[in-house]
Amino acid sequence: MDKKFIFVTGGAKSGKSSFALNLANGLPGPRYYLATAEALDREMEEKIKKHKEERSSRWETIEEPREVAEKLEGLKGSGVVLIDCLTLWITNLLTDDLNNGEILKKGEALASACKKSPLSIIAVSNEVGLGIVPLTPVARRFRDLSGVINQRIAGLSDEAYLVTAGMPLKIK
Repeated sequence: MDKKFIFVTGGAKSGKSSFALNLANGLPGPRYYLATAEALDREMEEKIKKHKEERSSRWETIEEPREVAEKLEGLKGSGVVLIDCLTLWITNLLTDDLNNGEILKKGEALASACKKSPLSIIAVSNEVGLGIVPLTPVARRFRDLSGVINQRIAGLSDEAYLVTAGMPLKIK
C-alpha cells in the first residue's frame, strides 16, 4: 500500500483528533504520535493525559513542540505519523518571538517533510478562520499564519477533511 498524506482540520472540540486517530489506526505499520503540546498548566496536563489514554499501546509518542519537520525527517521506514496539532505548534513558535517569515519558512519545511516522508502522515490543525476577526494583533497574526500554513499543508496533501460536530467531510 502506498503512503498517504492526509490533512484534517476543524474547530475546537470538533472531533478532528479522534477522526485522525481512527484514520491512522486503519493504516499498516508502526504508529507514531507526534505531539506538539506542552503541559504548561493543569488543564493542558489533563488534555494530554486524555489523548494518551485514547491511544493503544501500539502507539509511540514523540513529544516535539517546535522542531516538527526535523523530527519527522528523522523517522525512517514505514508506518504512520499523526501530527497533533499544527496550531499548537504555531503557538509555540509565536511564543519564541519568531517573525512571520521565520514561522512561514518552518511551515514550508514541515509541508515539504510531510510530502517527502516515506511514512504515511496525518496532520491535524484547527480551522481558525471561520469566526470573527480577532480583537488583538497577536490573535490576528496567529489566525493569519495558521491559515497560510494550513493552506500549504492541505494543498500538498493527498486527502483533506473538515470535521464539524464529530462529522467528517472529505474536501479533497
